[in-house]
Amino acid sequence: MRTALLQSSGRPGSTAENLKVLDDAAGRAAAAGAGLLVAPEMFLTGYAIGDDIARLAEPADGDAADAVAEIAGRHGLAVAYGYPERDGETVYNSAQLISADGTRLANYRKTHLFGCFERDHFTPGEQPVVQAELDGLTVGIMICYDVEFPENVRAHALAGTDLLLVPTAQMHPFHFVAESLVPVRAWENQMYVAYVNRVGPEGEFEFVGLSTLAGPDGTARARAGRTEQLVFADADPAFLAASREANPYLEDRRPGLYGSLV
Repeated sequence: MRTALLQSSGRPGSTAENLKVLDDAAGRAAAAGAGLLVAPEMFLTGYAIGDDIARLAEPADGDAADAVAEIAGRHGLAVAYGYPERDGETVYNSAQLISADGTRLANYRKTHLFGCFERDHFTPGEQPVVQAELDGLTVGIMICYDVEFPENVRAHALAGTDLLLVPTAQMHPFHFVAESLVPVRAWENQMYVAYVNRVGPEGEFEFVGLSTLAGPDGTARARAGRTEQLVFADADPAFLAASREANPYLEDRRPGLYGSLV
């Protein structure tokens, strides 16, 4: 499945403007033959927007989700995007996957919140593995800091995730996560990992870009730089199957030895 990674911080503070950016990217992605477009963490509203997070937060089936569904359906490709989700009085840092026909396939709430900023504005989610079927692939979702915990990604591997989507707001000086850690996660768990970052200055943060789609062989199939970009790579089911056949890494585990880890 041809996958488009939208490396952009959009227009922080304006859902309407970010929907326009998403619409434009979806058009370019569809024209390039992509079946999936992935946008960064908190893309619909912006990340470093303080108390506007709560003001702009919407339910998973709110107006913004309807607008994304319309974009996906009009351009004929699936869209995954980050946003602040309101559930009653609770706000989560969430990511949602919508199919090419506008169906809401999966909604994930970030389980590992990073730093005081996130802990001040969000409640952590409690469901580590969220998946959906898309074009013959089992697609999983997590957000940014979540991928840095090996247990999280391993849980996806054991649940059969083929392509892990990771909308991200990775900031300076942690560029090594995109450059080194993400390809290792893909290798050790025999999956594709689409790590899609914000980029440039925003509030107190400097986002480093470097979005990537890493393959099960541990190589970056696409790598963005440090500017706004739309990059493409393929998540190939045949290559994934061959890699899993050749690499016995998961089969050679000895879970009985690992009880002390939890």
